[in-house]
Amino acid sequence: MYQKVVIVGNLGTDPEMRYMPDGTAVTNFSVATNRRWTDRASGEPREETTWFRVSAWRQQAELANEYLSKGRQVLVEGRLRPDPQTGGPRTWTGQDGTVRASYELTADVIRFIGGRGDGDFIEGEVEESTAAQEEDEIPF
Repeated sequence: MYQKVVIVGNLGTDPEMRYMPDGTAVTNFSVATNRRWTDRASGEPREETTWFRVSAWRQQAELANEYLSKGRQVLVEGRLRPDPQTGGPRTWTGQDGTVRASYELTADVIRFIGGRGDGDFIEGEVEESTAAQEEDEIPF
């Protein structure tokens, strides 16, 4: 069996990187995806935002931490991690009393889109020397 999720959205927070006890880097960041449409019945514009909590590992984690920042647009391919207790998205009650949810995603591919380094591409284990060469080729 196989699953793959692709999202495109904007970072809601700056990435947070930490190291596991064995020295493995992990970076977490949130991505908001928006969907806009016009309600057929009322003709009113509608908008829906879905939040994803993304985890990147190893070299990909270090690069994401270095190049991503709040508001930056990003494409992430990965797999969903269900909440162990519910089997679905992680849910909680916000300060205003409404139930909220976020989906946990483990990144396999991160593509930086928009802003600094347009089109930078990270997939799996990227060697540092390859990343440094790509960075030197940016014309600005």
